[in-house]
Formats: sequence, structure tokens, C-alpha cells
Amino acid sequence: MKPTTTSSPTGDTALIDTKFGQISIKLLDNIAPKTVSNFEKLANSGFYSGTIFHRIIPGFVIQAGDPNTINGSRNTWGTGDAGYTIPPEFSNMKFTKYMVGMARGLDVNSGSSQFFITLGDAPWLNGNYTLFGQVMSGQGVVDKIALLKTNSGNQPEDAGAARISKITILPASNSTGK
Repeated sequence: MKPTTTSSPTGDTALIDTKFGQISIKLLDNIAPKTVSNFEKLANSGFYSGTIFHRIIPGFVIQAGDPNTINGSRNTWGTGDAGYTIPPEFSNMKFTKYMVGMARGLDVNSGSSQFFITLGDAPWLNGNYTLFGQVMSGQGVVDKIALLKTNSGNQPEDAGAARISKITILPASNSTGK
């Protein structure tokens, strides 16, 4: 089955807790199994707890997942990872508003822990970045983070307002009846 612009996600759910509320993301293990597995492993280990949505570009993305944002200097934000990389998993699914992708550097194989949520259609990402999730609820929370005042480096001036308290993974079998 080739995913198109829309999908009926069947995977686990990631719940991202922030100051503004919770973002619920359906993880698309049917199109990006290695990326979803890596994200779940990091979330379950507490890796993302205390990290910040460190890159905010209105109309484009909010980005998180850098461990340097916990205690590191702002000039290191965006450079941290999990200490290893994972291969990309491209699909025919499109980056439209509120999709979740694996961030990376110039090297297509440099994805690790950082992820982003799109704030609008981003067709230039299609086939170039791994799409692995879709925001199912909490779009208003995403929008509030996107509206935070940023510095010239697209970093939130109030880091605490952009902080992730924790990410909880709900298995697919448990994510519907609760």
C-alpha cells in the first residue's frame, strides 16, 4: 500500500506534554518503522524530558529533540543528537500541516533524535525527510509554541515556555479506549 496525502494511521500514539498542554501524535510505523522504533526508544528512556522546541519558524516548523537544550549553551542548540544516526525512510506521504518528521543535517543519513512538526504544507521536504507521525490532537498547542517570540536564530526567547515535560508512548492497543 502506498500512502498518499492522507493516511489512516494505525500505530502507537506519542503524547507530548508541554506548558501549553498536550500534543497527541499518531506514529506511522507502517511507513517509517525504524524511525518510529527509535523515537519510541528515546521517549521511553526519558531522553526528550526537559528538551525544548529550540527552532521555531512560523509557517514552517517547530523543532525539538536536541539534548543540548536541557543544560547547554544556546549556541549549541540544534547540534545535539542521541550519539548515533538512523537511515532515512522516505515514503509517498506528503508533508502537510501538522505532520511530524525526523530532522537531519545536510547528510541524508544524519537523522537521530531531533524531530519537527510542520506548520503548513512543505512540499520541498517530501522525499527528502522521513515523515513518521501526524498530529491528531493538540494542534492549538503546536500553534501556541509556533507563536512564541524568537531571537534572530529562531530560538524561543522564553525557553521554559517551549519545554517538553515528557513524551509518553501509548501502544496502539491502549490508545483508543482512554
